[in-house]
Amino acid sequence: MEDSNRTAVTEFVLLGFSGFGSLRGPLFWGVLCIYLVTLLGNSLTILLTLANPALHSPMYFFLRHFSMVEILYTTTIVPRMLADLLSSCPTIPLASCFTQLYFFALFGIAECCLLTAMAYDRYAAICRPLHYGTLMNRGACARMVGASYLMGVIAGTTHSIFIFTLPFHSANTIHHFLCDIPPVLRMASASTFWGEVGNLGITIAFILTPFLLIIASYACILATILGVTTSQGRRKVFSTCSSHLFVVMLFFGTRTVAYMRPWAGSSQAADQILALFYTVVTPMFNPFVYTLRNKEVTGAMRRLVKKYLWSP
Repeated sequence: MEDSNRTAVTEFVLLGFSGFGSLRGPLFWGVLCIYLVTLLGNSLTILLTLANPALHSPMYFFLRHFSMVEILYTTTIVPRMLADLLSSCPTIPLASCFTQLYFFALFGIAECCLLTAMAYDRYAAICRPLHYGTLMNRGACARMVGASYLMGVIAGTTHSIFIFTLPFHSANTIHHFLCDIPPVLRMASASTFWGEVGNLGITIAFILTPFLLIIASYACILATILGVTTSQGRRKVFSTCSSHLFVVMLFFGTRTVAYMRPWAGSSQAADQILALFYTVVTPMFNPFVYTLRNKEVTGAMRRLVKKYLWSP
């Protein structure tokens, strides 16, 4: 009866940047520049892998979808973040918070599953080269990508149901710059035990499990590399995996610390720094990691520039 007489929250106030003061202006321009570089880099990756027939292999098929999801993932967060940096009292309606959290989880989990598919592709290419064409045919690749998006939809829907079926009354100030799971859970007026259990379960199912599958794939790859007799052969095999391995460490490292460390969500400053890193900074790195360290992609880029910009 008491809860029914309390006013239901219709919007949240985002206080993630409230303590930045005069730094909000430089932070706005910094985030904007990083966002534009992210859009340009990932869009260029998509264009290159579509335009060049040499980049139509399964690895680049997965990379193309990964770049597309990176664009959608960062666009879920950054435009509103930029608007909030210019606002003296940034607010977000409850429905918009629900939508942001849903797509944030959807695209984040889809990225996680795509990285797993890319690890399996490397495993098949290095450990089972004679069966690679069968294992990684067009239908198999399409099913892996479809499953990645489906896992994202399931995770986003489940997260949203766990959190937004909770009552929200009175307290409406989120000490964060986005509707992430831990800070929104703290706003609930009822016990969040099952919400936290659900969050942990989804994290284990959709983040930890794919990470373990990637580790298993690389354990097999490492065993194969150690079996190569020449150092030049080992370097060649490792070079095909190094870019993906770097992105995996970056992706899973920040999210594991953010969501699976003890008392995740108890340190607001730590949560915000981690979130700023994996929502803004990390998506900018990925195109550079995959292009600058990849001779096939850089070669395709040079041919594209020569064809359209330097042609007589």
